[in-house]
Amino acid sequence: MNNKKILVVDDEVDLVETLKFPLEMEGYQVLTSYNGEDGLNKARTENPDLIILDLMLPKLDGYKVCRLLKFDERYKHIPILMLTAKTQEKDKILGLETGANEYLTKPFEIDELINKIKSYLE
Repeated sequence: MNNKKILVVDDEVDLVETLKFPLEMEGYQVLTSYNGEDGLNKARTENPDLIILDLMLPKLDGYKVCRLLKFDERYKHIPILMLTAKTQEKDKILGLETGANEYLTKPFEIDELINKIKSYLE
């Protein structure tokens, strides 16, 4: 069993639960947050191995959370997978410009997401 920590930041409770169960079945420790401000604080205190980040979040949007982490020497090494309903090319470009390692759109295939996660963590 690996002890890698994944932080899931999304304001949709159902989506967080949908991600949490299969990730825990893969042996990951899953931390959750439902708004950008809390997600940023958890990223800084828990220092997860990977972050799955929504864009449209209360308090602080995903772009700001990503930028604040990627421009901080202590956290810039953490892979960030943006998982969002925003499918336009300009949103994707902005996501990657703010430092996201991957930009994935909803709906998504859980197996593909888990394979991406493994490629960053193994």
